[in-house]
Amino acid sequence: MDKALEGIRIIDLTQFEAGTSCTQMMAWLGADVIKIEEPTHGDPGRNAMGSRTDRDAEYFMNLNANKRSVTLNLKSEEGKEILFDMIRQADILAENLAPDTLERLGLGYDVLSKVNPRIILARIKGFGTYGPYSRYKSFDPVAQAAGGAFCATGDPDGPPVKPGITVGDTGTGLHAVIGILAALWQRQTTGKGQVVEVSMQDAIVNIARVSMSRSNQGKTSPPRRGRFWPGRPAVGTYQSAPGGPDDYVYLMGTPSRINMWHALLKAIGREDLIEDPDYQDISRLGEKTDEINSMIEEWTRRHTKFEAMRIMGEAGVPASACFNAEDVYANDHLREREMIISVDHPVWGEFTMPGCPVKLSDSPVKVTAAPLLGQHNAEVFGDMLGFDEERLSTLREDKVIGSQ
Repeated sequence: MDKALEGIRIIDLTQFEAGTSCTQMMAWLGADVIKIEEPTHGDPGRNAMGSRTDRDAEYFMNLNANKRSVTLNLKSEEGKEILFDMIRQADILAENLAPDTLERLGLGYDVLSKVNPRIILARIKGFGTYGPYSRYKSFDPVAQAAGGAFCATGDPDGPPVKPGITVGDTGTGLHAVIGILAALWQRQTTGKGQVVEVSMQDAIVNIARVSMSRSNQGKTSPPRRGRFWPGRPAVGTYQSAPGGPDDYVYLMGTPSRINMWHALLKAIGREDLIEDPDYQDISRLGEKTDEINSMIEEWTRRHTKFEAMRIMGEAGVPASACFNAEDVYANDHLREREMIISVDHPVWGEFTMPGCPVKLSDSPVKVTAAPLLGQHNAEVFGDMLGFDEERLSTLREDKVIGSQ
């Protein structure tokens, strides 16, 4: 069958992660994503966090699957005219460039909408295009700090800590996907495009809203919890065997639910406490938080994190081993769900990476490798704009496109 977004074309001016995660998801869902890159070096992400210099970085490979790449010098007038010709045949232009960059290039929405009134401009910004912070630059940690994630993370008596994952970048990109899909749907009625804007700070505030719901409407700031939830026993991260840095299991045997509390006691071999009145007054178990957590950790230290996860899961207690990267890539469950897949790449060879997390029964995703810089110049410019080899050769000589 056709893919869910078959026939939707995206001109992709995104770079690094926040924007590229958005367009990659759209590509996985079937959109034709054409990545426009600077001719000599391309997306800066091609060289970010890489383990080698003779091939595109793992960082880039994980964020640009299923896309096509062309090179185009947008600082040249001819490059802009070619871009406008592409926009006339596109549905979306996505960008996460630095503040005012699009306007300085003469590519603001006022210009783009005249070129194609149906175009949707997706803008992913650190602090948005308006407001007192709008001219400030941002990366993932800055957005997480500004959105409340740092102050919700860490030990109660320690400093705010950055969450280890880049939820500020990819979390914002996925918010942008939602906005783009809504704009596409609305265009079915109105016939015209619009601007979809998501700021990274806004996205983190949205993701953090449940954590902040304990703030009494912003009048207080909830304390950081650390690895245990103060005053709530049987909820937290417990050390497991053999005691390595990632040997921990997280579980929620919340005593406020008597059935789950009993299930946890049975799982750790303490059925004797089920009839003990000191352990059955749910309202008073908070007073025994340290004692109960120590009792649970004594048990978890006798089991590996995956053994503890299995025992708790089979007992009906929500729990998980704390997966590190090696655990994730090797996990049979994730491989069966095609969340960990391998693709063929002309330079890397076999490359293993996370796949698409959205599963559509009528539109399964086949992940393909991220493109080489300018890999699709001839294909895209030929099919979309009718450029022959002579025209492409001239564009290369004039440095409007790259040498590929």
